[in-house]
Amino acid sequence: MSAQQPLLRSKFFWVAVLYFAEGFPLGIFYEIFPVYFRQQGVDLRDIGALSLLGLAWTLKFLWAPAVDRFRHHRRWMAAADLGMGAVMIAFAASAGLPHWVWAAIAVFAVLSATNDIAIDGYTIELLRRDEMGRGNGLRIGFYRAGMITSGLVLMASDLFGWTGAFSCAAAILAACAGACLLAPREPARPRPPTAGLAQEVRAFLAQPHGAAALVLVFLGTLWLADGALKLSARWTWLWPAMAAASAAVYGLLRLAGRARRPADDGAAPAGALFGALADMMQRPGVLPVLTFVLIFKLGDASMGFMVKPFWVDAGFSAAEIGLVSVNMGLVLSIAGGLAGGWYADRAGIFKALWVLGLAQAVSNLAYALAAWAIPLGGVPLPEHRALIYAASALESFTGGLGTAAFLAFLMAIVRREHSAAEYALLSSVFAASRSVAGWAGGIGAQAMGYAPYFLLTFFLAFPAYLLLPWVRRMLDAQAQRETETT
Repeated sequence: MSAQQPLLRSKFFWVAVLYFAEGFPLGIFYEIFPVYFRQQGVDLRDIGALSLLGLAWTLKFLWAPAVDRFRHHRRWMAAADLGMGAVMIAFAASAGLPHWVWAAIAVFAVLSATNDIAIDGYTIELLRRDEMGRGNGLRIGFYRAGMITSGLVLMASDLFGWTGAFSCAAAILAACAGACLLAPREPARPRPPTAGLAQEVRAFLAQPHGAAALVLVFLGTLWLADGALKLSARWTWLWPAMAAASAAVYGLLRLAGRARRPADDGAAPAGALFGALADMMQRPGVLPVLTFVLIFKLGDASMGFMVKPFWVDAGFSAAEIGLVSVNMGLVLSIAGGLAGGWYADRAGIFKALWVLGLAQAVSNLAYALAAWAIPLGGVPLPEHRALIYAASALESFTGGLGTAAFLAFLMAIVRREHSAAEYALLSSVFAASRSVAGWAGGIGAQAMGYAPYFLLTFFLAFPAYLLLPWVRRMLDAQAQRETETT
């Protein structure tokens, strides 16, 4: 028992457990559900529409303030895990595709996104600034371990059928719920007085950019939905009509906000719904910092979506791609995450950002060299294999380095009293950039060819460096604030 006590009291042990619990549901959504649907005879278009339900992870910042408001992160985690487990039991007990299947998956996605909010907020409050690097290294590794476990559940469907596979998933989620409740209690924090919901909404709309924010959230959601369902391909009038309607709605909301609360125009609402996000948006230099969050991994994300197609066009088999680029890449990215976390804790988050970000960018040059040297459409020679294996290893390892530093930075700039809401907003901004980069990457590689495009992605990493002065000021200001409040 004495050997177990230090482990159970270790912050890093609980970071590992909780991020396994965060990665496992995402693996169910993206790895298990598509295979299950296809085996049930669902057509590809409807399976593609499944990604629309993944908007829950992009829009989670909308209800993240509720987690901050009511706190008790461990209870949010446990409730979300039990709710997802109930969905798995419902799937295990049903035959085929019942009429409620889409609603059940939507509930699952919302619960998983809520679980992410609570875990991220809890972890930010748990770790000190000088522990965030190592914490994020473990986070990367065990998050991916959770996703790998979902793959084992998928393999179990061949042995035990879908009833057995979904029952296994439910049991794992129940174990995750129990582990969340055993985690150390959150530190007590006084709840600041807040405005009523109606008063807060009126004040928010009365701000110059309040109504615009709501319209942009709607348009962003519609854009993501269009990417999944291809609505504009069928209805060519969709976007002109939405642009006109959004302009009209924006005008009406602005007029309504001014009419109801003219004295509060420009005032930040202090309520539970928008208060945390409004507080973040009022910090000095927040717009350059948000832009940095948006583009820091732009070069990495722009190349990442085109790597697998390059392997295919270069003549490599699916088995070889899976072994080297996926499996070995996963191991190396975990190793990179741990090494990057160690470096961030010792060198400091700011230095780790630009040093490891530079290493992350250099790996794109290795793929550019491979694309220039390896002919497409032929049989890869041994020297071609050595070149692309080295490029893959470097890209996976340095991607883990950069991710560990970047996630530590996101955790370091949020305020602990609003940790869930602010981190959800930052991660949503980052998720949006990945989606856009993947879409643009296909266009760029098609137009330029692999080698020139991979070279271009190297240079896409550097605009973020122009914003480092604001990043440093934000980190320093948050460190000083934490020092003053402790």
